[in-house]
Amino acid sequence: QVQLVESGGGLVQAGGSLRLSCAASGRTFSTYGMAWFRQAPGGEREFVSAISRSGDTPDYADDVKDRFTISRDNLKNTVYLQMNSLKPEDTAVYYCAARWLGTGRALSKYDYWGQGTQVTVSS
Repeated sequence: QVQLVESGGGLVQAGGSLRLSCAASGRTFSTYGMAWFRQAPGGEREFVSAISRSGDTPDYADDVKDRFTISRDNLKNTVYLQMNSLKPEDTAVYYCAARWLGTGRALSKYDYWGQGTQVTVSS
C-alpha cells in the first residue's frame, strides 16, 4: 500500500511559478513510476507529466512541455512538479499518482492516487 500526499498548490498570477510536491509512504517508492494529472472544474482528469522509476525518462503533455518539469528524489520518497509561466488554463486540482513498475498517460494504469492540491492561476 502506498499513500500519496500532495502539497504546494495555491493562488498565483499568470506568468508566475509554483512547485508541487508529492510525498509517498512506504519503502518501495523506487519501484513506482510516478505521474501528475489535473482536473479543471467541469472537466475530466487529464495527464500532465510522468517520470520513470529512475527518473531518466520524463514525459509531458504538449500544453505543459517547456513550462513544467517533473523530478523525483527516491531517497526522500518525493516527486515534484515545477510549474513555470503559469496560465489561467492551468487552473485545476493536481493529483499525484503511482504505478507499480511503470508509467504512461492513461489514468487507469495507476494504482494509487493522492487527494489533490488546488492550483489557481489568475489573469
